[in-house]
Amino acid sequence: MTIPLLINGEEILPSNSDPESTFPVVSPSTHTIVHTCTSASPAHASAALAAAQVAFSAWSRTTPAHRRNIIMKAADLLEARAQELIKAMCDETGSQEGFAVFNVHTVAEQMRDTAGRISGAVVGWVPQCADEDTTAMVLKEPYGVVLGIAPWNAPYILGVRAVLCALAAGNTCILKGSELSPLCYHHIGRAFTEAGLPPGALNVIFTSRSASPAITTQLISAPEVKKINFTGSTAIGALIAAACGKALKPCLLELGGKASAIVLEDADLDKAATACMLGAFLHAGQVCMSTERILVHEAVVDEFREKFKNAVAGFSPEAMVLVQGAGVEKNRVLVADALGKGAQLLTGHEYMKEEVHPETGKPSETRLKPIVVEGVTKEMRLYREESFGPSVSLTAVKSDDEAIEIANDSEYGLNSAVFTKDLSRGLRVAKRLECGNIHINSMTIHDEASLPHGGVKSSGWGRFNGSWAFDEFLRAKTITFKA
Repeated sequence: MTIPLLINGEEILPSNSDPESTFPVVSPSTHTIVHTCTSASPAHASAALAAAQVAFSAWSRTTPAHRRNIIMKAADLLEARAQELIKAMCDETGSQEGFAVFNVHTVAEQMRDTAGRISGAVVGWVPQCADEDTTAMVLKEPYGVVLGIAPWNAPYILGVRAVLCALAAGNTCILKGSELSPLCYHHIGRAFTEAGLPPGALNVIFTSRSASPAITTQLISAPEVKKINFTGSTAIGALIAAACGKALKPCLLELGGKASAIVLEDADLDKAATACMLGAFLHAGQVCMSTERILVHEAVVDEFREKFKNAVAGFSPEAMVLVQGAGVEKNRVLVADALGKGAQLLTGHEYMKEEVHPETGKPSETRLKPIVVEGVTKEMRLYREESFGPSVSLTAVKSDDEAIEIANDSEYGLNSAVFTKDLSRGLRVAKRLECGNIHINSMTIHDEASLPHGGVKSSGWGRFNGSWAFDEFLRAKTITFKA
């Protein structure tokens, strides 16, 4: 099977035998090619731009109720195909089934929440002018064509999020899906098309990794594109931001993280240990909100350490699957650097040992068991670099101030967690943390449709979700007139 592009409502497959017109998609779980995917050419990108530009005129004039109904129907279609979508995500990303189930049902609710907000979001107001003979109206209007670039790790949630509020606000979109999970993105485009979205309103394209920089630059610099949003690594986000700056175009970025979980001495340690374990190792740590540092008050660190080790052992006795071998190697390098500079392993003592496929017994370069490192200090790479994998550090702290200082000592500022039975104390700590989202007595991984989501510092700028996302994809227009 070859995954097509979706341009102007039509599925586009390679038209020739050029080997660069397709690329293989390899399952990290089985190490086999599950399908191939069409790689967009510059001509495909131009066609998607033209289709989105033409579609904008009519789509931007549709009523909120019309757009709401299409989004609601698309949500129903995705949910009705849950088993098909779950299998695609497990095959392409190596996801555990439970995480894929969560993705499918969460994205359907995300779409319904957004659909219900449209009428209240696309509004204007009539302010009073300084001149009593002048009346003003401030309108909200869509930008035009929006480019959304989304990653592989939560393809349904993050892929839909890249276009959902933009479409709901009356923009048209080009969605550049990850080359690692194109079938998941194909399901998104198919659902919107079958729900009644007109041709050109949503175009879904993919590129091989080698072709991606040129096509992405072409799309960002194209005059048709009026705004860009990107979810992914900080390194690529910086390149996207530079390209947007050169083209004088606004962008919304949600980038990397180095989330800290702070465990105060009055915390429920059983609940904190479980939440920290899930925050660190859910989806093999391949979430921008994953817990990377656990900062525990020294009065309870010994007790917490044992509870946390037990929680980790019970969660994943087998090695977890990462999407590519490069992720495994990165985590090994970060851990080896820390151990070489004096840190100690609590779990994952055989982290350098090559894991094997549980069914075939053959070597598996994409598998790694959870790693917990204690004694990580500032000169170690693991202290600062995002592992984006199943590695987490455990550090004892003497006070709230020390915990906050370490948590804030990072270029990132996406998510954090605080565990305490004293809500007032938890709120005081939360207010001092330099990040966009802090969760008291729950894990660092938390994102829902009604709450603004985004980071500070090198974790990006702008906010997805809820009314905040509508503000990202609508711009104000002022009109004055004299009676």
